[in-house]
Amino acid sequence: MIELYYWPTPNGQKITLFLEESGLEYRIHPIDISAGDQFKPEFLAFSPNNRMPAIIDTRPADGGEAITVFESGAILMYLAEKTGKFLPTDVRGKKTVTEWLMWQMGGLGPMAGQNHHFGIYAPEKLPYAINRYVNETNRLYGVLDRRLEGLTFITGDDYSIADIAAYPWVVPWQRQQQNLHDFPNLKRWFQAIQARPATINAYAKGEALSQNRATVTEEGKNILFGQTAKNV
Repeated sequence: MIELYYWPTPNGQKITLFLEESGLEYRIHPIDISAGDQFKPEFLAFSPNNRMPAIIDTRPADGGEAITVFESGAILMYLAEKTGKFLPTDVRGKKTVTEWLMWQMGGLGPMAGQNHHFGIYAPEKLPYAINRYVNETNRLYGVLDRRLEGLTFITGDDYSIADIAAYPWVVPWQRQQQNLHDFPNLKRWFQAIQARPATINAYAKGEALSQNRATVTEEGKNILFGQTAKNV
């Protein structure tokens, strides 16, 4: 059983996508990040960066005690290795999937995240910051569009954790002030993943969880964006 500590943000959706695709048994424990659930001591005990998602694998492959994993990229790699799915075992294939997973973790996710912050949540709209992150998101969309030319998925014919990691960060393309139609290869890839039954199921679970949290309150913004070492 995978105990998933989760909220339906792009990083959280990565893990439900994988779990729905793989068929692993899992249970969701909501971590409402606008309410400060991520600071509860019981959560910090295994997710020290006070971020979700995080998991507890109660049935690890070695048969030993439960294993905890935090950070979405690390969780995807752990689950892929546990199940033998969505990560090649040959050295070259695994290398390529890992490259593109790290590309998402270090590029698309953080840049699109700052795009969301300055374009939507920041109390003061700073043109320089907005332009900076909208343009960088646009550049990264272009990188992915070029990569997908002639390929079904990011690393070839097979769906992988690289695709699972990147897709949720393209879902809010309109919020990111992007036009998906400008990127035909990316659009084709996006629509193919969007139509997968596992994707539909994963997003339905997220919508059911967050339907009463349509907007982030000012108090929620203070919780999300007002963190320092001292108050954490």
